[in-house]
Amino acid sequence: MKARYKYRFYPTDQQQESLAQLFGCVRVVWNDALASCQSDKYPGYNRLSKALTQSKKTEERRWLKDVSSVPLQQSLKQLDTAFKNFFDSLKGKRKGKKVSQPKFKKKTKRQAATFTKAAFSVKGDVVYLAKIGDLKPIWSRKLPATPSSVTVIKDCANRYFLSFVVEGKPTNIEAESQSIGIDLGLKTFAVMSDGEKVKSPDYSKLDRRIRQRQRQLARQQKGSKRRNKTRLRIAKLHNKIADTRLDFLHKLSTQVVSENQTIVLEDLNVSGMVKNRRLARAISQQGWREFRTLCEAKSEKFGRDFRVINRWEPTSQVCSECGFKWGKLDLSVRSVLCLSCETEQDRDENAARNIETVGMGHRHDLKRTGSDCKTSSEASCWEPSRITEASAGVSMSINQYLWSWDFRYL
Repeated sequence: MKARYKYRFYPTDQQQESLAQLFGCVRVVWNDALASCQSDKYPGYNRLSKALTQSKKTEERRWLKDVSSVPLQQSLKQLDTAFKNFFDSLKGKRKGKKVSQPKFKKKTKRQAATFTKAAFSVKGDVVYLAKIGDLKPIWSRKLPATPSSVTVIKDCANRYFLSFVVEGKPTNIEAESQSIGIDLGLKTFAVMSDGEKVKSPDYSKLDRRIRQRQRQLARQQKGSKRRNKTRLRIAKLHNKIADTRLDFLHKLSTQVVSENQTIVLEDLNVSGMVKNRRLARAISQQGWREFRTLCEAKSEKFGRDFRVINRWEPTSQVCSECGFKWGKLDLSVRSVLCLSCETEQDRDENAARNIETVGMGHRHDLKRTGSDCKTSSEASCWEPSRITEASAGVSMSINQYLWSWDFRYL
């Protein structure tokens, strides 16, 4: 099992110039190889590598010899992998969303260069890179083993990182609970089946500042120094939100995986949800998919069982106590009074318990014997227990509901 360990470092002025030259060469090699693939069929890695060797002998690309050849070859290998994923996606061999064709790299975007074992070494607290020199990262934690490769990263906010690939070993930690179901949401990020609720950090202030800077950026002239300063300020604000979210997701996923033997999540259609223009920004800031990826990776590390149930399971339409189906509810309805067992259920907690039940191999309708009810799109007027008060969160009694019904429509 491979894992990544990322550390920040602060290069000197001379190292910044060397790294800028390296990033430029890696970007040119990628763009030249991709441009040659636009007109003809994809030639493959071997032919691209030979073309790179020939281009170093020309006057136009002679300066490619000033940097290490390992990151340049790794750039071609990454391009080869990108094309392989693209072709597999077209043929249906690759699961998930369709992978787009590789794109050209820009100078203002994230820059990266990968070194293998032949071009770097770690001696004590110093990392040596070929034709770059010694770098001193901030070691927030020790490397568990000798790294097989390292990637030098410069993000949009001009921050520098070293990302090591290390072969990790599974960790055995005894779990406190047997299983847990998690229902993800907007106002409350995660509602556990045991009743625990976790709220995500508030990004509204930073998001407001980003919008102000983006309006300022739109009015500035392209290529000007002030526009570049505004772009860096926007990138720093975006990084602050991303770092805050990633820190929150790492802590929550570690807590969930370390305390439970089986983790059950729901397969959410996030790509379809973000098409709602009113909720797209809020949904994108939550990081549901990233949380699922972290839980899955850490479950493999700690030896846990990670499960995902079908997105079409009616987890919000079924009582978790008796299995009675009350049908589809509006999002404003936060609590439901079950007609069968007369239990008042919180919408999110009920969904989390149903997610755990289905994930552990049980079915909703097996709990309630003799039930012929089917999930309906709307609650029927003859089943008053399906409707609750949305604002106060207190369920209405049957008599109150019947008196409030307009009998003209019966």
